[in-house]
Amino acid sequence: MEKERIKLDPDMPISELVENYPEVVDVLQRDYEFHCVNCILSGFDTLEAGAEVHGIVGEEFEDLLKHLEEIINND
Repeated sequence: MEKERIKLDPDMPISELVENYPEVVDVLQRDYEFHCVNCILSGFDTLEAGAEVHGIVGEEFEDLLKHLEEIINND
């Protein structure tokens, strides 16, 4: 039986993403300059809102989601 693929919700709080999928933290910090993963606002900002603050919108945000999902799903 094939394992169900995880799809990230753009409205997920950053703190929840980090707690559930710690394997993405290094990539977020290194590749996307997403240093807010350790910020107090990570409990309030969603993944999409945090990305927007860093200028990652539209297709770039979709690419970020895809990249993180590949890491989480071990692609």
